Amino acid sequence: MHAVVMNETGGPEVLRYEEVDRPEPGEGEVLVRVCAASVNPVDWKYRRGFADRALPAILGNDMSGTVEVSRVERFAPGEDVFGFASSGGYAEFATASAAAVAKKPAGVSHEQAAALPVAALTAWQALFDRGRLARGQTVLIAGAAGGVGHFAVQFARHAGVRAIGVGSSRNREFVLGLGAEQYIDYTQEDVATAASDVDVAFDAVGGETTQALLPTLREGGLLVTIANAPPEEEAAKRGVRAELLVMSPSTAQLSRIAQLVADGEVRVEIAEELPLTEVARAHELSESRHTRGKIVLKVR
Repeated sequence: MHAVVMNETGGPEVLRYEEVDRPEPGEGEVLVRVCAASVNPVDWKYRRGFADRALPAILGNDMSGTVEVSRVERFAPGEDVFGFASSGGYAEFATASAAAVAKKPAGVSHEQAAALPVAALTAWQALFDRGRLARGQTVLIAGAAGGVGHFAVQFARHAGVRAIGVGSSRNREFVLGLGAEQYIDYTQEDVATAASDVDVAFDAVGGETTQALLPTLREGGLLVTIANAPPEEEAAKRGVRAELLVMSPSTAQLSRIAQLVADGEVRVEIAEELPLTEVARAHELSESRHTRGKIVLKVR
């Protein structure tokens, strides 16, 4: 099969489209003929060497495709599935644990499905598993137009949670259109003074943003970050909490989210669709940190 292989860390040029051996599924796994994959920031962080990864490696967590071989009763060859690739999604074939994939609804395209796993599950778990948000509460979402953020805004709206989006001026109408009730342009306003009494602040940006969100919280509120070390001591001084979220695969949550997409309740914003052979360009776009929604790689 063909796959994008990383033999060394570095810039986008280290990603090579090569012919490699097709992986074989083990017990409890499926082999998926990949139709689409998507790019997440963790991919270029591995490529840059910011996190350890055994080399050579095939990157890519997200994928959607058709079951080629199944070694589990729940899935049969010919069924369309999406989820997390064990062997790397930047490839024509990928293995996946049955516990990390779900059946793709007919009303969801492979490109849409491939955009969901990491970003949508991260948003869902931040708001509901960690934040335990309920109807009538308020969540502030930093990075509201990004891959994770644009899902978080929509999940909040669907659950009856008031969403405040934070981003640049060019994304104001986009985020408000997703269902945010307020938008803060961080280039023009101080987030710490523009919002207050927030139940949960969700940081999908990192850097200085993480600390800046603490003053927006009500007493006893929670800061959930996916992009930085949580400022626990500073949070405690303010009478709030700060926690790091590490997303965990969930077939049940994948299925629920995909059905929301199929029903038209949640839209998948795809900034770019590129062929797998243009993966270097996809990484450049992701690394710019200015893309709206997700970047998808078309494999077939």
